[in-house]
Amino acid sequence: MGSKTGFVYHEQFLEHDTGYGHPEKPDRLRAIVDHLQETGLWQKLHHLIIDAAPIEAINKVHSQRHVQYVKEKCEKGFTILDQGDTTVCEKSYDIALLAAGGVISAVDAVMSGVLKNVFCAVRPPGHHAESNSPMGFCLFNNAAIAARYAQDKYNIRRVAIIDWDVHHGNGTQEIFYNDPSVFYISIHQYPFYPGSGSKSEKGEGKGEGFTLNFPMKAGSGEIEYLEVFCKEIIPVLDGYLPQLIIISAGFDAHKEDPLANMNLTDDTYRILTEMMAETAEKYAKGRIISVLEGGYNLQALSRSLQKHIEALIIR
Repeated sequence: MGSKTGFVYHEQFLEHDTGYGHPEKPDRLRAIVDHLQETGLWQKLHHLIIDAAPIEAINKVHSQRHVQYVKEKCEKGFTILDQGDTTVCEKSYDIALLAAGGVISAVDAVMSGVLKNVFCAVRPPGHHAESNSPMGFCLFNNAAIAARYAQDKYNIRRVAIIDWDVHHGNGTQEIFYNDPSVFYISIHQYPFYPGSGSKSEKGEGKGEGFTLNFPMKAGSGEIEYLEVFCKEIIPVLDGYLPQLIIISAGFDAHKEDPLANMNLTDDTYRILTEMMAETAEKYAKGRIISVLEGGYNLQALSRSLQKHIEALIIR
């Protein structure tokens, strides 16, 4: 097997039951796995063995109160965690720990040089989860946990998190808002859920200037996105010199997605991935951890992910 691209997946992720009709459903991962197997990509990937994340790793980005709240709510069985639609079942707490453990395993594989990059097909997703509150389908912030773990274990001083989910990653922004060692960059539909992510939100204190938001009008497509990446995001990364790139890889800015109003195509995600991979080659020895966030049209999600992984494998 020549590829140095890894893949994180576990059948237990399917047991996170969000209820009938919920868009963040197990079928998302079933569709991804089926499609990758049909295209032959599945066989080209290194499949990582994963375990639940230790609580200490979760507590690096989430308060003990947050962790306890999620645990106790899940123990009650099917319930809602916030005022919206973040639903959980009895198994959701353990599954969220396993998802976080998956991204930790990805960090280990990439930082040790065993693999160059890894895609994490995990659920529940993470980028809306703040340090002290779950929301937006998210319990624990997988991308943030991966970033902090990489810093703590491997002495990484500069992590870049690129979030191209159609919704702003308010949780990731909040967690690192005062921290210059993690550069959070988000491109998202605006105004839109969760309401954050304006151009004026740039970080505070030592973290000022290390949060960048690119709010996009509804209807924006590949041309608009590529202009932002070429003229804004890539030059910023060239200046930051990231030692590790983490992608909050939502695929819900796709023109076929039912929850948003953007116009990206399958191939847009290939181009964006190639840009990130090229930047990672320059500054981070090719190291990329890509973590699944949104994407709710099963066919568009599967096809876009195929393009994303193909671009990662080529590197």
